[in-house]
Amino acid sequence: MTRIAAIQMVSTPDVQRNLADAAELLARAAGQGARVAGLPEYFCLIGRRDEDKLTHAEPPGRGPIQDFLREQAQRHGLWLIGGTIPVASPEQGRVFNRSLLLNPQGEVVAQYDKLHLFRYNNGREAYDEARVLKEGSQAVAATLATEPELRLGLSVCYDLRFPELFRSLSFGQPDERPCDLLAVPSAFTHTTGQAHWDVLLRARAIENQCYVMAPAQGGLHENGRRTWGHSVVIDPWGAVLACVQEGPGVAVAEVDAMRLAAVRQELPALQHRRLGLVPGQAC
Repeated sequence: MTRIAAIQMVSTPDVQRNLADAAELLARAAGQGARVAGLPEYFCLIGRRDEDKLTHAEPPGRGPIQDFLREQAQRHGLWLIGGTIPVASPEQGRVFNRSLLLNPQGEVVAQYDKLHLFRYNNGREAYDEARVLKEGSQAVAATLATEPELRLGLSVCYDLRFPELFRSLSFGQPDERPCDLLAVPSAFTHTTGQAHWDVLLRARAIENQCYVMAPAQGGLHENGRRTWGHSVVIDPWGAVLACVQEGPGVAVAEVDAMRLAAVRQELPALQHRRLGLVPGQAC
């Protein structure tokens, strides 16, 4: 079995303070035996305005936030999902919302740019990520050399609402191997989180018959924004194994290869697929 940790934060406009908080929580996760840990979306910065992402954006592969992630992965011997950070894009005035996967040697082995950009307007609250974010272009999965080996699918926050992305992570990749674990670092609003967070996460776990870890922002931020939190680890049957409801914390649980195999054997839904990723194409 492999112990994993979904880390919850209430990040601020102060990058250095956020990195210090993240370091403390990662140490706590490692101290509880985690071999895989995930930070939330924008663990490094919840600014006073969206344009703060542009100010703190780093070039690909370089910068103090990326250095921090490398150092933390090495220090604790973790496979580290670095939440998301703002990374410069070729388009002026917009940045990628990028999730980095680092191995225990501190090397970046995969990167994923958020594909789906959140837009919301209910007449009282309105928000549009595309004002400062550039969307990604491809799904990304990677293999973790844990014991046992895990296939990990990467996603970010609003991606959770698009089940075709998660199916493609298992069946649209070159090796066509189903994911054992899906990572969903997030900063769900309190409004949408209260309504949809739990049901969407459990649905992704159930329909893909895999574990889901969702590290999240969870609380009232200095800019007045309130995020839903409820960082969780969910098993392939949809059971919540660990949860931090609000405030900083660490949700720790184990990925059990025998449990994963049993669910897929007893109800082999992944083998029963009739439609492929291309509309109208049978498997």
